[in-house]
Amino acid sequence: MFRVKKLLCGTLSLINYNGQVGETYATIKELNKLTGLGMSETVVIA
Repeated sequence: MFRVKKLLCGTLSLINYNGQVGETYATIKELNKLTGLGMSETVVIA
């Protein structure tokens, strides 16, 4: 997780506050996508 955050986040590059918010939201969206890919699918066995 450290390496993923280091690759995606780093430091905020935009000076504009609204740009930083958008950049943060994009990073969060990518982290959520990667977390979802790593989750296993469970099936109930009856």
